[in-house]
Amino acid sequence: MKIPNKKHVYAALAVLAALIIIIIAIPSGKHRDRGKASIKGINAVLTNEMSDRENLAKMERDLRSFMQRWQIRGMSVAVMRKDSLLFAKGYGLADQEKEEPMRPGTIMRVASVSKLITAAGIMKLREQGKIRLSEKVFGKDGILNDTLFTNHISDKGYYDITVEQLLRHEGGLTIRRGDPMFRSRDWMTIYNLDEVPDQDMLTSIAVRKRLGYTPGKSHEYSNFGYLLLSMIIEKKTGEDYEKWMQENVLEPAGCVDFHLAYNSYEERLPGESRYHMQDNDPKVPKYDNSADSVVRCYGGNDIRALKGAGAWVCSAPELARFVASIDGRPGVPDILSKESVKEMTAFSEDHKFGLGWNSTDPKKGWLRTGSLSGTSAYVMNFPDGECWILISNTHAWKGPRFSRTIHNFIVQCRQRYSGRLPKQDLFTSIR
Repeated sequence: MKIPNKKHVYAALAVLAALIIIIIAIPSGKHRDRGKASIKGINAVLTNEMSDRENLAKMERDLRSFMQRWQIRGMSVAVMRKDSLLFAKGYGLADQEKEEPMRPGTIMRVASVSKLITAAGIMKLREQGKIRLSEKVFGKDGILNDTLFTNHISDKGYYDITVEQLLRHEGGLTIRRGDPMFRSRDWMTIYNLDEVPDQDMLTSIAVRKRLGYTPGKSHEYSNFGYLLLSMIIEKKTGEDYEKWMQENVLEPAGCVDFHLAYNSYEERLPGESRYHMQDNDPKVPKYDNSADSVVRCYGGNDIRALKGAGAWVCSAPELARFVASIDGRPGVPDILSKESVKEMTAFSEDHKFGLGWNSTDPKKGWLRTGSLSGTSAYVMNFPDGECWILISNTHAWKGPRFSRTIHNFIVQCRQRYSGRLPKQDLFTSIR
């Protein structure tokens, strides 16, 4: 028998090793079924050139004029129609100091758009039989029944708050003496704390204040209410909020690059934009009392502590993908049942807010907005199935009121240029 020489043996072993690596790298059938593998890397694959069209030159000029008027350094725009991604493009700079251009896949803080994501998580839990929307939040039989909370409740009305009331901003929670989510420095001073209060301590402090109204009888926008919903998800699942949401809501939707934000520029996530304030914006004390002078969007408030109320970071195209997964339309498989989607988007004169959505007026569409220091985010899903998303990396002096300005601009762009958008689906082009 002829004995192979060492060179042939080594070559055969190399081929075998390569085959093993390839087999390991092939996505499992489970992931393929969930749709994750088919769109993995969407932020890395999409380029500005994929949406370049000569007939959109005027729209591009309008977009750049809008940015110039409001001194926006960078902006990302995505347009989806009936679950097909027609347009996704970045404008300006993702990082002005480094002169990095904005790409469609650049991820940015989306502020209160995070509430829509959290609401979807609650609905998913309900479908799993782990929660009821009528369930009480506090009290002996409530979800958050730890004595750290119940021992400090000053108003018996807290025992009547339900999960649904938190989703609809009807839980009696008020910001008349300041938003609990943006008062960390006050809490540290008042309660002589050496560290920023975590979510449990913050809750035990917040529930000492009397409610602003009887739960279910009125409404007032509440970031704290959505922190409570984040904590409820953790209590019901026994897992970290971010991890559970990624594995059970976002990745099944095909969104693999959603993360909770960090506070400093040095901690930014891969592919994340730099955030910018207006040039005349004064520096402020840091949220943890460790510095007297920081740029407001990098330490003025504890962004990460917002969790499901306002801490998510993502790109405009992946945000479009998420919306497509909870809209009830057939193009992209929904992650929620038809009943859950219908309930989230139902319109009622009895409620100002939807379940996660700002509004769900069938004549105007479904709206979700977000605003934080250094960013604005806007999602408008029109009744005909066309969805416009805009995220910017620059603070507008109007603050939350800037959403109305964005809305008017987007409506104008849609009227002028909707018919000129490319007939393509960028979701399928990268599979």
